[in-house]
Amino acid sequence: MSIVVAVPRRWREAFFDAGAAVGRGRDEDGAAQSGVDGSADAGGPASSLGAERGPGIGTRTRCGTGEDAGEDPREGGARGSGEPEERSPVLDGSASGVGDVGTADDLGTLAALTGLGTLRVVPQSDPLPADTRVLITGWGAPVLDEVTLAAAPRLALVAHTGGTVKPFVTDAVWRRGIRVTQAGAAMAYPVGEVALAFTLALLHRIPRFDHALHAGAGWARAKAAPPRHELAAGRIGVVGASRTGREYIRLVRLLGATVTVADPYLTEAEAEQLGVRVATLDEVLAENRIVALHAPVLPETRHLLGPRELSLLPDGAGLVNTARSWLVDPVALLAELRSGRIDAAVDVFDDEPLAEDDPLRDLPNVLLTPHEAAGTVEARRRQGDLVIAEIERFHRGEPLRHEVTAADWHRIG
Repeated sequence: MSIVVAVPRRWREAFFDAGAAVGRGRDEDGAAQSGVDGSADAGGPASSLGAERGPGIGTRTRCGTGEDAGEDPREGGARGSGEPEERSPVLDGSASGVGDVGTADDLGTLAALTGLGTLRVVPQSDPLPADTRVLITGWGAPVLDEVTLAAAPRLALVAHTGGTVKPFVTDAVWRRGIRVTQAGAAMAYPVGEVALAFTLALLHRIPRFDHALHAGAGWARAKAAPPRHELAAGRIGVVGASRTGREYIRLVRLLGATVTVADPYLTEAEAEQLGVRVATLDEVLAENRIVALHAPVLPETRHLLGPRELSLLPDGAGLVNTARSWLVDPVALLAELRSGRIDAAVDVFDDEPLAEDDPLRDLPNVLLTPHEAAGTVEARRRQGDLVIAEIERFHRGEPLRHEVTAADWHRIG
């Protein structure tokens, strides 16, 4: 089986702990990359967070990563365009194959796949090798259309290290019977955690206090803020019971919140299992102190929250968006925030990077982060583990746990 890895070096480092013996954290010219160093115990994710370990994956003891984090969490944004060209080793199950790049440590956890056949690392811009059977992709993957796929007639599985595959998977993939899997489940927990952090920050008006003190406001003026509230026994609304939505629900309920969800696909049985009440979007917006967005990008979710919907939020409410800017009309949101009637915490934007003169940057009632909600060391490791485990299942003829099918297309982001 020929396995092709079309993932830029820094993401191989982050997902698979690859490259230790050849200078982790440095680009092709030896220039240091920015990065986050994990602790020694960051390698093995807790089982409650969806750890995936195939039979050939050993416990890691090395902890360094490449560039931390950001995904480009656009999960589909162009990524890899600035990566140096990589001329790639060909690795097979023999010791001599691994020796092409030094030692098996250079591969990190990818070394577990060398026993399944030939492993090649190729630049994203290169044509696929003709014998490719499994393709591991990353952010910025080339579009898999008829022209691209014609070069790899034996391709049977695409294993994506990110979440959404919509930017590069086309109908040609389904027509050829190629299977697709992705690692979005590995990112759900950190996004849920960030959404929880945003929720607490808005309830306690932390962005307002922080902005006032940084701006040099006097002590009394810095203390001036709308009423603050605790999460325990608070009312929280969730739009979209997605993977991240469910992690967020679990976390806020652990802290005592009462949760109402708007999601046309959530059944009463699922709602009961989650411990939530199902309601309409209008009800969720009007009845809750914090509303967190976790819906997918679909034609019908474009500007799901416009002027009318945002006006339903109670005075002093907070809006949390770690999902997609697609869901909210930016002009309407800016108008509401400028009025000071509501607060918001936002990780995602229509135009990224966010312009230095974007008006959101100057508002005291807005918490902003640069699209980094999923970018933990632990999540990246889980992404790599999940992909490797899925490839091993494919090789053994077992069902894939994270497969995306053509039938799923209309309801996934």
